[in-house]
Amino acid sequence: MGAWLCFEDEAGQTLRSPKGRTWGAKGGGRVSIAALVAVKPGQRPRLIYRTRTYRGRKGEPKGFGSADYAALFDGAHQHLGAPVVVAVDNLNTQVSARMRQLIAARPWLRVYQLPPYALEFNPVEAVWAHMKKSLANLTTRTLDQLADLVKNRLKRMQYRPALISGFSPRPGWTPTRRNLRH
Repeated sequence: MGAWLCFEDEAGQTLRSPKGRTWGAKGGGRVSIAALVAVKPGQRPRLIYRTRTYRGRKGEPKGFGSADYAALFDGAHQHLGAPVVVAVDNLNTQVSARMRQLIAARPWLRVYQLPPYALEFNPVEAVWAHMKKSLANLTTRTLDQLADLVKNRLKRMQYRPALISGFSPRPGWTPTRRNLRH
């Protein structure tokens, strides 16, 4: 099929420091992030992400919706220039009827679900751990500063393919119908 295998996950970061103590401001907003780690034999791994800032306004979505995930997959397809096979967790947005419609409209896209609580299979979990560790004890006063800092940390990772390779599933793991669900 010549496709890229992509692992997707989402995370959020608030103005509260993820570790340690900080004099940073407390706030009700957050930066939501959705990311893909894309791997293909013979190619360097890729990290592709999108962010959304939630400011706590009435009617404002807190996180990513089906259309946002479809846009992420569209961007990955365009960037990678090949079909995309995506392994997702069991987030309700990703298994919704609307998401199934969006996936069906893209012949170059296949989406499979990882088993529940299979963090060791998803390299994006390691991306989040690395990013949050790099944000520990840093002070940001506004959500815009936090969003810029999150993007900065993710961009740094994008330019370190060896680091992204280290986040890949444990050695010897290969995707099968047994550990992925369609």
